[in-house]
Amino acid sequence: MKKFHVGIAACTASVLLAPAAAFAEESTSSGAEILIPKPAEFIPALIIFIIIWALLAKFAWPRVLDMLEKREKTIQDSIDEAEAIKSHAMSTREEADAVIADARRKASEIILAAREDAEKERGRIVADAHTDAEDIISKARDRAADEQRRIYANATDSIAKVSVAVAGKIVGDVLEGDEEKQRELIKKYIAEVGSLR
Repeated sequence: MKKFHVGIAACTASVLLAPAAAFAEESTSSGAEILIPKPAEFIPALIIFIIIWALLAKFAWPRVLDMLEKREKTIQDSIDEAEAIKSHAMSTREEADAVIADARRKASEIILAAREDAEKERGRIVADAHTDAEDIISKARDRAADEQRRIYANATDSIAKVSVAVAGKIVGDVLEGDEEKQRELIKKYIAEVGSLR
Protein backbone atom coordinates (compact mmCIF):
# COMPACT_ATOMS: atom_id res chain seq x y z
CA MET A 1 0.00 0.00 0.00
CA LYS A 2 2.90 2.36 0.79
CA LYS A 3 4.43 1.67 -2.62
CA PHE A 4 1.14 2.59 -4.25
CA HIS A 5 0.96 5.96 -2.42
CA VAL A 6 4.58 6.72 -3.31
CA GLY A 7 3.85 5.89 -6.95
CA ILE A 8 0.76 8.09 -6.98
CA ALA A 9 2.66 10.95 -5.36
CA ALA A 10 5.35 10.68 -8.04
CA CYS A 11 2.71 10.72 -10.81
CA THR A 12 0.98 13.70 -9.26
CA ALA A 13 4.25 15.62 -8.95
CA SER A 14 5.13 14.93 -12.56
CA VAL A 15 1.66 16.06 -13.70
CA LEU A 16 1.89 19.25 -11.63
CA LEU A 17 5.38 20.06 -12.84
CA ALA A 18 4.56 19.32 -16.48
CA PRO A 19 2.57 22.56 -17.07
CA ALA A 20 5.42 24.66 -15.72
CA ALA A 21 7.84 22.98 -18.10
CA ALA A 22 5.28 23.32 -20.88
CA PHE A 23 4.87 27.04 -20.23
CA ALA A 24 8.63 27.49 -20.21
CA GLU A 25 8.89 25.86 -23.63
CA GLU A 26 5.85 27.70 -25.00
CA SER A 27 7.79 30.74 -25.79
CA THR A 28 10.51 28.92 -27.71
CA SER A 29 8.55 26.48 -29.90
CA SER A 30 5.56 27.38 -32.00
CA GLY A 31 4.58 23.85 -33.27
CA ALA A 32 4.26 22.36 -29.79
CA GLU A 33 1.36 24.64 -28.85
CA ILE A 34 -1.12 22.03 -29.94
CA LEU A 35 0.29 19.44 -27.54
CA ILE A 36 0.63 21.67 -24.50
CA PRO A 37 -2.65 22.33 -22.69
CA LYS A 38 -3.70 25.84 -21.88
CA PRO A 39 -3.95 26.74 -18.17
CA ALA A 40 -7.71 27.12 -18.46
CA GLU A 41 -7.97 23.51 -19.69
CA PHE A 42 -5.18 22.10 -17.57
CA ILE A 43 -6.42 23.06 -14.10
CA PRO A 44 -9.93 21.52 -14.44
CA ALA A 45 -8.38 18.38 -15.97
CA LEU A 46 -5.94 18.20 -13.06
CA ILE A 47 -8.74 18.62 -10.52
CA ILE A 48 -10.80 15.88 -12.22
CA PHE A 49 -7.73 13.67 -12.34
CA ILE A 50 -7.09 14.17 -8.62
CA ILE A 51 -10.76 13.44 -7.80
CA ILE A 52 -10.73 10.27 -9.91
CA TRP A 53 -7.40 9.29 -8.37
CA ALA A 54 -8.78 9.87 -4.84
CA LEU A 55 -11.92 7.87 -5.59
CA LEU A 56 -9.88 5.02 -7.09
CA ALA A 57 -7.45 5.13 -4.15
CA LYS A 58 -10.35 5.12 -1.67
CA PHE A 59 -12.65 2.51 -3.23
CA ALA A 60 -11.12 0.53 -6.11
CA TRP A 61 -7.47 0.22 -5.20
CA PRO A 62 -8.00 -1.45 -1.75
CA ARG A 63 -10.25 -4.01 -3.45
CA VAL A 64 -7.64 -4.60 -6.14
CA LEU A 65 -4.93 -4.95 -3.48
CA ASP A 66 -7.19 -7.20 -1.43
CA MET A 67 -7.91 -9.36 -4.46
CA LEU A 68 -4.19 -9.53 -5.30
CA GLU A 69 -3.36 -10.52 -1.71
CA LYS A 70 -6.06 -13.22 -1.80
CA ARG A 71 -4.76 -14.44 -5.13
CA GLU A 72 -1.19 -14.49 -3.77
CA LYS A 73 -2.40 -16.38 -0.69
CA THR A 74 -4.29 -18.87 -2.88
CA ILE A 75 -1.20 -19.40 -5.04
CA GLN A 76 0.99 -19.85 -1.95
CA ASP A 77 -1.53 -22.29 -0.45
CA SER A 78 -1.57 -24.23 -3.72
CA ILE A 79 2.24 -24.33 -3.75
CA ASP A 80 2.30 -25.48 -0.11
CA GLU A 81 -0.36 -28.12 -0.84
CA ALA A 82 1.57 -29.30 -3.90
CA GLU A 83 4.73 -29.58 -1.81
CA ALA A 84 2.84 -31.52 0.87
CA ILE A 85 1.36 -33.85 -1.79
CA LYS A 86 4.80 -34.30 -3.34
CA SER A 87 6.32 -35.06 0.07
CA HIS A 88 3.51 -37.52 0.83
CA ALA A 89 3.94 -39.16 -2.58
CA MET A 90 7.68 -39.52 -1.99
CA SER A 91 7.13 -41.10 1.44
CA THR A 92 4.42 -43.38 -0.01
CA ARG A 93 6.78 -44.42 -2.79
CA GLU A 94 9.55 -45.14 -0.27
CA GLU A 95 7.10 -47.23 1.77
CA ALA A 96 5.99 -49.07 -1.38
CA ASP A 97 9.62 -49.71 -2.34
CA ALA A 98 10.27 -51.03 1.17
CA VAL A 99 7.20 -53.29 0.97
CA ILE A 100 8.31 -54.59 -2.46
CA ALA A 101 11.84 -55.23 -1.19
CA ASP A 102 10.44 -57.00 1.88
CA ALA A 103 8.13 -59.10 -0.31
CA ARG A 104 11.04 -60.07 -2.56
CA ARG A 105 13.13 -61.01 0.49
CA LYS A 106 10.29 -63.09 1.93
CA ALA A 107 9.74 -64.78 -1.45
CA SER A 108 13.44 -65.65 -1.59
CA GLU A 109 13.25 -67.05 1.94
CA ILE A 110 10.16 -69.09 1.05
CA ILE A 111 11.84 -70.46 -2.08
CA LEU A 112 14.98 -71.31 -0.10
CA ALA A 113 12.92 -72.97 2.66
CA ALA A 114 10.94 -74.90 0.04
CA ARG A 115 14.18 -76.11 -1.55
CA GLU A 116 15.51 -77.17 1.85
CA ASP A 117 12.24 -78.94 2.66
CA ALA A 118 12.27 -80.64 -0.76
CA GLU A 119 15.86 -81.75 -0.20
CA LYS A 120 15.00 -83.09 3.27
CA GLU A 121 11.94 -84.86 1.87
CA ARG A 122 14.02 -86.33 -0.96
CA GLY A 123 16.58 -87.55 1.59
CA ARG A 124 13.81 -89.03 3.75
CA ILE A 125 12.24 -90.76 0.72
CA VAL A 126 15.63 -92.15 -0.36
CA ALA A 127 16.36 -93.34 3.19
CA ASP A 128 12.89 -94.94 3.41
CA ALA A 129 13.46 -96.59 0.03
CA HIS A 130 16.81 -97.94 1.20
CA THR A 131 15.23 -99.23 4.41
CA ASP A 132 12.38 -100.82 2.47
CA ALA A 133 14.85 -102.37 0.02
CA GLU A 134 16.94 -103.73 2.88
CA ASP A 135 13.78 -105.18 4.48
CA ILE A 136 12.74 -106.77 1.18
CA ILE A 137 16.23 -108.19 0.63
CA SER A 138 16.37 -109.50 4.22
CA LYS A 139 12.93 -111.12 3.91
CA ALA A 140 13.90 -112.62 0.55
CA ARG A 141 17.07 -114.05 2.08
CA ASP A 142 15.10 -115.44 5.01
CA ARG A 143 12.57 -117.03 2.64
CA ALA A 144 15.37 -118.39 0.46
CA ALA A 145 17.08 -119.85 3.54
CA ASP A 146 13.77 -121.34 4.76
CA GLU A 147 13.11 -122.72 1.30
CA GLN A 148 16.65 -124.13 1.15
CA ARG A 149 16.24 -125.76 4.57
CA ARG A 150 12.88 -127.21 3.54
CA ILE A 151 14.32 -128.54 0.28
CA TYR A 152 17.34 -129.89 2.13
CA ALA A 153 15.11 -131.62 4.71
CA ASN A 154 12.97 -133.11 1.95
CA ALA A 155 16.06 -134.24 0.06
CA THR A 156 17.54 -135.74 3.22
CA ASP A 157 14.35 -137.63 3.91
CA SER A 158 14.19 -138.88 0.33
CA ILE A 159 17.85 -139.89 0.38
CA ALA A 160 17.32 -141.71 3.67
CA LYS A 161 14.40 -143.68 2.27
CA VAL A 162 16.31 -144.54 -0.89
CA SER A 163 19.40 -145.47 1.13
CA VAL A 164 17.38 -147.76 3.42
CA ALA A 165 15.80 -149.41 0.40
CA VAL A 166 19.15 -149.81 -1.37
CA ALA A 167 20.86 -151.10 1.77
CA GLY A 168 18.01 -153.54 2.31
CA LYS A 169 18.33 -154.89 -1.15
CA ILE A 170 22.09 -155.11 -0.91
CA VAL A 171 22.14 -156.82 2.41
CA GLY A 172 19.18 -158.87 1.46
CA ASP A 173 17.19 -158.48 4.54
CA VAL A 174 16.18 -155.57 6.78
CA LEU A 175 18.72 -154.21 9.20
CA GLU A 176 18.19 -154.90 12.86
CA GLY A 177 15.71 -152.67 14.55
CA ASP A 178 13.10 -150.25 13.54
CA GLU A 179 12.85 -148.68 10.06
CA GLU A 180 12.28 -145.27 11.60
CA LYS A 181 15.45 -145.64 13.63
CA GLN A 182 17.35 -146.46 10.46
CA ARG A 183 16.07 -143.34 8.78
CA GLU A 184 17.20 -141.24 11.72
CA LEU A 185 20.68 -142.74 11.49
CA ILE A 186 20.85 -141.98 7.75
CA LYS A 187 19.66 -138.41 8.28
CA LYS A 188 22.28 -137.97 10.97
CA TYR A 189 24.91 -139.34 8.61
CA ILE A 190 23.78 -137.00 5.76
CA ALA A 191 23.81 -134.05 8.16
CA GLU A 192 27.36 -134.88 9.18
CA VAL A 193 28.39 -135.19 5.54
CA GLY A 194 26.68 -131.87 4.80
CA SER A 195 28.45 -130.15 7.70
CA LEU A 196 31.79 -131.37 6.44
CA ARG A 197 31.23 -129.44 3.21
